[in-house]
Amino acid sequence: MGNRLSKIYTRTGDDGTTGLGDGSRVRKDSARVSAYGTVDELNSVIGMLIAHDIGDDIREPLTQIQHDLFDLGGELCIPGMAMVFDDDVARLETVLDGFNDDLPPLKDFILPGGGIAAATCHLARTVCRRAEREVVTLAEHESVRAEATRYLNRLSDLLFVLARVLARRSGHGEVLWQHERRKKPQSA
Repeated sequence: MGNRLSKIYTRTGDDGTTGLGDGSRVRKDSARVSAYGTVDELNSVIGMLIAHDIGDDIREPLTQIQHDLFDLGGELCIPGMAMVFDDDVARLETVLDGFNDDLPPLKDFILPGGGIAAATCHLARTVCRRAEREVVTLAEHESVRAEATRYLNRLSDLLFVLARVLARRSGHGEVLWQHERRKKPQSA
């Protein structure tokens, strides 16, 4: 392991900058810091999801995903570092396919809900989409490996499928968008 923190505060960030993993300093509102900060936020929301009664078949891949997200945060924090690979994306696809195979095809949009675990999973999905957008923004200005974006894209898909699974397991079921409620009757 790298440097261990014996003192949590250093006061070096009081000027609005933070240190990257390569030792350089950037503004705390830089695209790079926003990207890896949102990946960290996503990891925290997945931690909240894992704290629910979700079953080991979901907990185990999510725990591996937390490790992957920590790696991804490191990759984004250290320009030029490679820590997330195509094999990681393929693993997400395998897990996604395994859970999706047992679900009925979608015919309607689903609202976030379906019990506390499913709703938390939807929250993780939306934070994941934001992280993906921020990585894309970073990639417009600096070098970012394509695997980072692919990983987040696939993870958001997996989180959507897991939210469906969790909603069904909880007994709440999926909350379907009632698009018909806005249609007004035709007047004669």
